[in-house]
Amino acid sequence: MSANKGKAFDKSMKLLMVGDSGVGKSCLLLRFVDDKFNPSFITTIGIDFKIKTIDQDGRKIKLQIWDTAGQERFRTITTAYYRGAMGIIIVYDVTDHNTFDRVETWYKTVQQHAKDDAQVIIVGNKCDEEDSRMVSTQEGEELANRLNVPFIEASAKNGLNVSEVFYKLSKLILEKSGDDFQSNGDNGDNVDIKNGNSKSSSGSASNCC
Repeated sequence: MSANKGKAFDKSMKLLMVGDSGVGKSCLLLRFVDDKFNPSFITTIGIDFKIKTIDQDGRKIKLQIWDTAGQERFRTITTAYYRGAMGIIIVYDVTDHNTFDRVETWYKTVQQHAKDDAQVIIVGNKCDEEDSRMVSTQEGEELANRLNVPFIEASAKNGLNVSEVFYKLSKLILEKSGDDFQSNGDNGDNVDIKNGNSKSSSGSASNCC
């Protein structure tokens, strides 16, 4: 996780975070990349992204992580970003059962738009808020088992299991694809991050995490 010297990275992975608005996707990403937490994080408008290089199984892996807006009005925009994603993180809020109920809908969208070999993980965020919990860990595990994907609960607020989410997903991608994806360079399907309309960082305040 420390700064790497020499060549920048051995592998590049494009990851995508999806889920309903307010479940804490942006806060999870902020915690992972910058180790920060903002309880009144700005709602993502369209698409945003962050980049972090990690050490995984002796390799330097550059993660390009795209954070999508959960609002319905942005759904047609964000579906274009499924193309080329090697890993997809479906996030729900353990204190809001409605967001959990929509996980299967998100999974179906992933199946429809992502590549067949894209790795998926389900994340129940805000697990620190036990007094407000509406979705049990067992419910999350049962859904993940039914969909045959990994599951983990995390908290962007206190950092619990946040790094584990991204390390687990990148490990799954490495195990699945081996050396099949491009080495020491970006995936050819990545959206041009220099394009000014590829991300936005303004919007209304939301207690996202």
